[in-house]
Amino acid sequence: MTAETADAAAPERAGANLQALRFAESIAIPVGAIIVSAILFALFLLAIGHDPVQFYNLVWVGGFGSSFSFQNSLQRAAPLILTGLAFAIPARIGLTMIGAEGALVLGGFSAAAIAIPLVSSGVPPLVTLPTMAIAGMVTAGLWVGFTGWLKYARGVNETIASLLMSYIAIAIMNFFVEGALRDPASANKPSTMPIGDAYRIGAIPGTDVHWGFAAGIVLAVLLWMLMSRTTFGFAARMTGGNPRAAQAQGLPVGWLMVICCMIAGACAGLAGFFEVAAIHGQANASLVAGYGFTGILVSFLARHNPIAIVPVAILFGAIAAAGGVVQRRMGLPDATVLVLQGILFVVLLVSETFYGRFKIFQPRATGDRT
Repeated sequence: MTAETADAAAPERAGANLQALRFAESIAIPVGAIIVSAILFALFLLAIGHDPVQFYNLVWVGGFGSSFSFQNSLQRAAPLILTGLAFAIPARIGLTMIGAEGALVLGGFSAAAIAIPLVSSGVPPLVTLPTMAIAGMVTAGLWVGFTGWLKYARGVNETIASLLMSYIAIAIMNFFVEGALRDPASANKPSTMPIGDAYRIGAIPGTDVHWGFAAGIVLAVLLWMLMSRTTFGFAARMTGGNPRAAQAQGLPVGWLMVICCMIAGACAGLAGFFEVAAIHGQANASLVAGYGFTGILVSFLARHNPIAIVPVAILFGAIAAAGGVVQRRMGLPDATVLVLQGILFVVLLVSETFYGRFKIFQPRATGDRT
């Protein structure tokens, strides 16, 4: 190799080296955060007189220890994949949207509401179910998209706005479920009319996991391709890095924000549709299960990477699935796993400050042989 060829290849090697170091950093810091969180939670268990080794063993058994427990983990991971995507896509453009919980609830309610006249009229499931999914995705997409518009057009803080919009969405669902759309037969728990077994989403053949899990994986791959391999994704990342520079380059910053928020809302609305069509069979207060907020944690741990969200969601699905086992075997409340999630969230937020601070993940200067 000539000196000229070596000099020409040097920038390419440096770029590849920098990319490898950043990838290693993006793996090492979240893994370190998980380890630190596990240690802190172990100290918490010791302080209240319980064995942390037994707890973590039960989490493994309850989440992955058998075919039944593993499928239960995948079932619980399905909405977490979709709500994780609902946080990750706006995050890629620099927005902190925490309204996935309300979007899920509103999407699920919209799907259940539109199903009432269709089911009562005898419209076949082949038409009814796609219509329900579209209704849930469009309603939630427009809901979150409006929050993105408020951010760009009026300068409203998107975090506060999305949270308040989430509360409003839940209130709208409660208003109709407890009022005009309430099923008279739902005496103890106000609900909409059930869609019936013929209109329920079945399980993936050979499993007890509903199709929402498969849909989440497909959507994660498609959104990864959109954000990483298209001009739209490049423009979104550029806007997230520096909105003013993106605007100076002529990029439609406002539309990019609104579209990313609409995609996020559609993901959460799809999660709501599957909760109605595959789990509950109707809309009621059970839709408010905290999936939207857990999805924030999933996205943070995955570094807002749509592909990485899938395994992280499975991990959190396993933790949630193990809650009942922990309650029965250790006498701890089912909410114990929420304490673990809370500790992990705080540690993850702190770990964000360590990016770029470790020399091991910094490229060496040219000629540095130490």
